[in-house]
Amino acid sequence: MSLPAVRPLAGHNRISTQALTSVARAAAAEALGVAAQDVRADWNDDGGLLALSLVTPIAVPSLTSVLRDPHRVAALGGPIWDRAVAAKAQILRRVTELSGAQLSRVDIRISGASVTDGGRVR
Repeated sequence: MSLPAVRPLAGHNRISTQALTSVARAAAAEALGVAAQDVRADWNDDGGLLALSLVTPIAVPSLTSVLRDPHRVAALGGPIWDRAVAAKAQILRRVTELSGAQLSRVDIRISGASVTDGGRVR
């Protein structure tokens, strides 16, 4: 038994800038280990495609935990630079997957560090 063909309906589907921004903030938060509310996202036209600019902190282990276990940096994905570069592709892929929007690029500016595990040095 075959399913009947679905005929597209006339009309328009649009995703608001606010919805795209929410998706981008969530994708960046997921990729960089921070809260979505701490991520700022802006959009620009890039030759008909969307260019995403992000300003965000990035999760880092406490210095105490790195002294105890130097592999903590590698466990988070390596140095901040490497993680930001890898996050660009991940964010682009995730935003496209969730929204269907065509992005030309993702630019990330790291605005700070969010320490992921606390504890004071004594």
